[in-house]
Amino acid sequence: MEIPKAYNSQEAESKWYAHWLEKRYFHSEPDDREPYTVMIPPPNVTGVLHMGHMLNNTIQDVLVRKARMEGKNACWVPGTDHASIATEAKVVQKLRKEGIKKSDLSREEFLGHAMDWKDKYGGIILEQLKKLGASCDWDRTEFTMNPEYSESVIDTFVDLYNKGKIYRGIRMINWDPAAQTALSNEEVIHKEVNSKLYHVRYKIEGTNDEWLTIATTRPETILGDSAICVNPNDARYANLKGKRAIVPIANRSIPIIFDDYVEMEFGTGCLKVTPAHDENDYELGKRHNLETIDILTDEGLLNKHGLHYEGQDRFEVRKAISKELEASGYMVKVEDHINKVGYSERTDVPIEPKLSLQWFVDMKQLAEPALENVMNGTIKFHPDNLKNTYRHWMENINDWCISRQLWWGHRIPAWYFGKGENDFVIAKTVEEAIVAANEKAGKTFTAADLKQDEDVLDTWFSSWLWPISSFNGLTDPGNAEIKYYYPTNDLVTAPEIMFFWVARMIMAGYEYMGEAPFKNVYYTGIVRDKLGRKMSKSLGNSPDPLSLIDEYGADGVRVGILISSPAGNDLPFDTSQCEQGRNFSNKVWNAFRLVKSWTVQDIEQPESSKKGIEWFENKFQATLHTINDHFEKFRISDALMSTYKLVWDDFCSWYLEIIKPGYQQPIDQATLNATIKFFEEILKIMQPFTPFITEEIWHLLADRADGEDIIIEKWPTAQAFDQNNIDKFDNACEVISNIRNIRKENNIANKIPVELMVKANSEMDKSFDAVIRKIGNLTKFDYVDEKVGNAFSFIAKNNEYFVPFGEEIDVEAEVEKLKSELEYTKGFLASVQKKLSNERFVAGAPEQVVTNEKNKEKDASEKIKILETKIAELAK
Repeated sequence: MEIPKAYNSQEAESKWYAHWLEKRYFHSEPDDREPYTVMIPPPNVTGVLHMGHMLNNTIQDVLVRKARMEGKNACWVPGTDHASIATEAKVVQKLRKEGIKKSDLSREEFLGHAMDWKDKYGGIILEQLKKLGASCDWDRTEFTMNPEYSESVIDTFVDLYNKGKIYRGIRMINWDPAAQTALSNEEVIHKEVNSKLYHVRYKIEGTNDEWLTIATTRPETILGDSAICVNPNDARYANLKGKRAIVPIANRSIPIIFDDYVEMEFGTGCLKVTPAHDENDYELGKRHNLETIDILTDEGLLNKHGLHYEGQDRFEVRKAISKELEASGYMVKVEDHINKVGYSERTDVPIEPKLSLQWFVDMKQLAEPALENVMNGTIKFHPDNLKNTYRHWMENINDWCISRQLWWGHRIPAWYFGKGENDFVIAKTVEEAIVAANEKAGKTFTAADLKQDEDVLDTWFSSWLWPISSFNGLTDPGNAEIKYYYPTNDLVTAPEIMFFWVARMIMAGYEYMGEAPFKNVYYTGIVRDKLGRKMSKSLGNSPDPLSLIDEYGADGVRVGILISSPAGNDLPFDTSQCEQGRNFSNKVWNAFRLVKSWTVQDIEQPESSKKGIEWFENKFQATLHTINDHFEKFRISDALMSTYKLVWDDFCSWYLEIIKPGYQQPIDQATLNATIKFFEEILKIMQPFTPFITEEIWHLLADRADGEDIIIEKWPTAQAFDQNNIDKFDNACEVISNIRNIRKENNIANKIPVELMVKANSEMDKSFDAVIRKIGNLTKFDYVDEKVGNAFSFIAKNNEYFVPFGEEIDVEAEVEKLKSELEYTKGFLASVQKKLSNERFVAGAPEQVVTNEKNKEKDASEKIKILETKIAELAK
């Protein structure tokens, strides 16, 4: 068949992905093979593919494809997270455009709209992952609100409550006024912002002109003040014991309290206490039995305690009240100030500390095995240094607020039968709740008497069960799949969800399965633009991944995003990397076309081809050992780079040049057979990184039977190799490179044969002379006892090589070139000798390092003598 000149990535990607699906290569069922299980970090059901997904899922696919080739039963479980806050916001927005308010709908009606939205848009990101080549087991696609999965979530809540690890209480929580829901601490992002520091004075009650000055960044909360606090050891305020102050504008009398929480050196040493709007103030309020005055509505507007500001937005009031304080004589001064403000991770609005009745998970006991088994290496982090971040968080863990004031999600299985603090029961179903309520209250209830909690569970409360519930490990304990696939092998995720998700999955794993949910956690870095900014839609600095795939091919994009992405390090991404990936595909395609263009005849195998084959066999095995080592240590980017260099430099640039027959000349059968074998081997190690082009070439390279696809080929077995052979070839390459430089510098075309003479000054290896003769296009290659006059020359391994001049040669230019080389070598020798004259270096460096430096000194000294002699001869 005629081979197209250019590789058609779109055609190949469409063809082979459909073929793999038809053959069900991605599907896994328990059998007698070693399982290799990877759980996709479930993207939000609202999500579309972005560059972070591209990086994360390419790494997963590389690991899964390699495991499949190693004969393991590879199972990559895909799915999506219901994403309570994000999805509810999307649905509310959609309904608003249709003229429908959420408040006009019943809960069931709203959930119907939400499920319709999910069915229409929820699978977009998974379909996009197929374009990347993701070899997920799509038959196992999970969703965190699928019926059986949901059942496991509710079971977990009931179980933890019964164990005393879930409780209900009034606590200071993070409130998102935009989403109108509570957030856990991990869902708050602290940003440095430019703000103002307002110095406000409070009059001491019962005095004519005594004042206290406080400093605040939130003057609107003055209306909720319950006290002013000073340190009991602060002599400046000792006279204020038992006295009270007047709140500006509100004109309320509040106590002056004493507590060593206040730092005397900070600010004025006086602290306004607003228990309803600050966590530390709340603790002060509890200690001193202070009144709690909440001035804000759930929407972030001031309520009746805001007096004449009632109904106004909190930030508008901040501006207005500062002007009123100024006009009324309460404002002392206003300063520019930089402080950290908590923002909602979901809606990106400033959160409000708020006292609220919520559900919490007591994390202390759950965290213990999860911390111990990361620190002792049972679960390995890549890179390892992220263990320190993990440990700090786990050792200072807070209880987890798991209730969310939303409708979309897993509804909390709490059932209320009265208005008392404990008039509720926890039950999986209303039928079980009726029984529990009857027993607890000593009454007879019906379903109509019970009211289920309106709130839903935090999305992470379902996704922390991902490795367990995706195999129904809680609803069907000990089933064949959970026994076979759990624990999973490798988790690939981003460090920013280490606490949201990774830590909590580990907790759930030890709590419910008695062991870790995975063996390794590979943390990707953040994909950034050339300016170092995180790629995001809002900045407009993130390319569309699907457009990149259309332009550069999926393989090109995969190589581009992986080629400089070491674990844990941020990836500075530029589309030129995808171009590099596409060029790699083109290089391999052109190499394939070259090999297929050769005709075979029954001719003797050239010595150069024999030597080239011998070398590449060793080089391939050496590189395979390196690649395997990189994979074992999760250096995926390094594994790709080793593969890239082997294919581009060693196979395409060196090996094919060595064995390539002359123009319109035939090739011998033995060399062609060896070359096709090598090509097949490099396609195998490329396949995890570039699955489409390797499958395409694999089938064009030889006739394959049905089912003989590279995706399921055996990963090459690493064999012993001769490093000495590789080193000798490297020496030959140095000689060839020098010949090429002489040609380039003197405009001698490669097709013009030249002569080469060698004067051996030290031990000489001749095993690759045939390769030097072939690649150097030499008509004559002789060893001589004397230096050759009227010749270009160079030195390699202290041996002198001479290429006789042609008819016209610029002797002066040659002398200048040699003088330049001599000057450089003298400088190099001086730097080495300086290092060797340093007694501390010689005494402290490893013996081999010192020996290497002495060898450099010897080589440089010998080279200087040779160069000086050559210059003298040419100058005659």
